[in-house]
Amino acid sequence: MKHALPLDPFVLAERQLARDRERTKAMPVLLTRKIARMTASPHAFLRGASPLFYELLREQPELAEGPPGFGWLIGDLHLENFGAFRGHAPQARSKSDDDPVVFDLNDFDDAFEGPWFVDVLRLLTSLVLAGRELGASGPDALGLARVMVDGYVTAAFDEPRRLELPRPVASLVAKVEGRTRKLLLDARTVLHGETRRFVRAERYLDIAPALDHDARVAFRQAIERLGKDERSTSDHTEVLDVAFRVAGTGSLGGLRLAVLARGKGGPDGAWVYDMKEESEPSAALLFGPQNKSMAPAERVATGLHRCLATPPRQVTTTELGGLSMLVRRLAPQEDKLDLGRLAPEDLPPLARYLGGLVGAAHRRGGAGGATRWSGAEQREVVERALVLAGAHEAAYLAFCALTGS
Repeated sequence: MKHALPLDPFVLAERQLARDRERTKAMPVLLTRKIARMTASPHAFLRGASPLFYELLREQPELAEGPPGFGWLIGDLHLENFGAFRGHAPQARSKSDDDPVVFDLNDFDDAFEGPWFVDVLRLLTSLVLAGRELGASGPDALGLARVMVDGYVTAAFDEPRRLELPRPVASLVAKVEGRTRKLLLDARTVLHGETRRFVRAERYLDIAPALDHDARVAFRQAIERLGKDERSTSDHTEVLDVAFRVAGTGSLGGLRLAVLARGKGGPDGAWVYDMKEESEPSAALLFGPQNKSMAPAERVATGLHRCLATPPRQVTTTELGGLSMLVRRLAPQEDKLDLGRLAPEDLPPLARYLGGLVGAAHRRGGAGGATRWSGAEQREVVERALVLAGAHEAAYLAFCALTGS
């Protein structure tokens, strides 16, 4: 099948830059940070330019066609949208520190209900663009893409079975399992007398008193929305500090706050929460407005709980100044694979495993009734990912030229 040539890369880059300028106009320093992160590599550009992916599909409709399957999607799927965290089985009664450490999908900001192949297409595009970072040649990257699709199809359509942890994932889980809450706190906070406070530097910034007050109110409302098995007593969630949090790539420019809550056991028992503005997913550019009956943060939380067998504890929602906010408690076990330090022999089993995680997530959040993708359909998805990877790589170079990088 022939595919249309991509649009002028400078047109794509100018659109992305205009979007980033608009989103960060309230805090121009974030634009500088975002440009630095996006110009690091073609894969980094893809991570920060999710709307561009859906614009390409909208303007080249033949790329937006694919094999069957419909349900909850991750939306902004890429190789770094996986990581380790403590997962909480919804019916479990264990203490928080006894929750299992799992490795799974970990970012649902762009979650929506749509055709499964779109997630797979974006993940394969990510894999191809990250080939150099992985130390893979062109033929190797193509082979990994085929292995990834096969892992996806097996998990999505065949009899469910436990996925075997590849060596890098097993090593990461073992490394983070013993991390303590104190380590997390020491990395982000400093003691002020008998309590802790976020260290004001590049990652945490001061906010206006009025926003601080409103954020504390919104946080209390978020905690009240948690189920009984996840809710802490009120004295354990007393807010000690609130700061503006600088994190992420695609989300830079939105309101993102860090909340420090008292917890149990003195200063070392405090908890860190992330409170993040959510809006319409990038896929709305292709599929139109999403889940109109849900607030954006509710959509994100719903997608997360539908797709993950063991989601993290204390994921909830609130409203702050008319914005829909996702609130989640951070755990010291949260970490990602270092893509640049993977051994060549680990890449095929890892590609199969990541594809399997997505297939399992789609199966959980799916509408059912989809038929297994044929070999021809699998090859077609890989071919379309190559076209999209080429468009993103060209747009990345144009973006570097426009920003003087």
